[in-house]
Amino acid sequence: MPTGLSHIFDQKRIIVCVGSGGVGKTTTAATIALEGARRGKQALVLTIDPARRLASSLGLKELGHDVQPIPDAVLRSAGEVAPGGRLSAMMLDQRRAFDEVVARYASDPEAVRRILANPIYGQIAGSLAGAQEYAALAKLEELEHDQAHQLIVVDTPPTSHALDFLDAPQKLSAAIDSPAIEWFRRLRGQEGSGWSVVGRSGAYMLKRLSKFVGTRFLDDLALFFTEFNDILGGFRQRAEATFSLLRRKDVGFVLVASPEPMAMREALSFHQRLVASGMPMTGFVVNRVHQSHPLSGAIDAPAELVAYPPVAQLGLQAGTIRIAGEALLGAHTDFEILAGADRRAVDSMRAAAGPDGTLVEVPMFDEDVHDLSRLAEVASYLFR
Repeated sequence: MPTGLSHIFDQKRIIVCVGSGGVGKTTTAATIALEGARRGKQALVLTIDPARRLASSLGLKELGHDVQPIPDAVLRSAGEVAPGGRLSAMMLDQRRAFDEVVARYASDPEAVRRILANPIYGQIAGSLAGAQEYAALAKLEELEHDQAHQLIVVDTPPTSHALDFLDAPQKLSAAIDSPAIEWFRRLRGQEGSGWSVVGRSGAYMLKRLSKFVGTRFLDDLALFFTEFNDILGGFRQRAEATFSLLRRKDVGFVLVASPEPMAMREALSFHQRLVASGMPMTGFVVNRVHQSHPLSGAIDAPAELVAYPPVAQLGLQAGTIRIAGEALLGAHTDFEILAGADRRAVDSMRAAAGPDGTLVEVPMFDEDVHDLSRLAEVASYLFR
């Protein structure tokens, strides 16, 4: 089994980091992009995680929808950078990304203006099943086509949303083809006919609906679906093509987990889903692993404390030293129990990875990773 993730820079252009919340996924994504830049690549890390932790990890006050270069001086603070190495970052604005998809597929600029100005668009488009994740995939596809970056690292939302990330094209196609939407299209009729073709049953239903939501709302709703119908063909046409992007040979999924039982169960379940979907697995990262430090033989903890100069300088009583020594031994025992549990969890992930899979462990750090220098420390484990 390979011992590090260095091989991904020779084989992959797009790395998709997936995992449940709180397992260090954003840190892993930022570290991979940082290492790619340090190796001379023009790297971009894209987050669609609304928690906005990526900016602080890269030493930035904030991130937005536009690609933001990391200053060279800041990048070099993490260590030597090979010639040509650049690092950029962006935080997807899902509404803006979906607006861009609408603009791409609408027949003319005026249609785009009408759709975006329709009050129903702001209420429905963002919550349409798969819309936000589809927009993220569309943005990834756009970034991939412009060839401005040699490495793109995607930090996805937590696992439950990451499953939506995979299902987005199919969900969006199903949503826009739903019977309810088709019903409103038929009621609206041809351009200029208003509601005159709805028939007696349709008119009765509209009258009932208008008592609750108002006639203006129904007009806006029908007009939105009529206008939106113009771009549905483009959505359907690109849905499978966008999803196919994730199956390409130059794309790799990195599954990030922690040893906690729930996080590990979610990671193993998500791994099965990735394999069943034919997604290219690149590696596994298990963060925050407690390392075992077994004692060699019996330890006289009080004597060891007395021999330790900083403790000796305190001038503590013998009874206090004894109590402190017993507490230290107890804490060590508890720590070893945690390390043993983590080892079993990592072994289960290693079994899932298989003999040819890549699994990397990152130990539990004393402090949170909040800047590029600490990301470089994580990189020493990911790429050794």
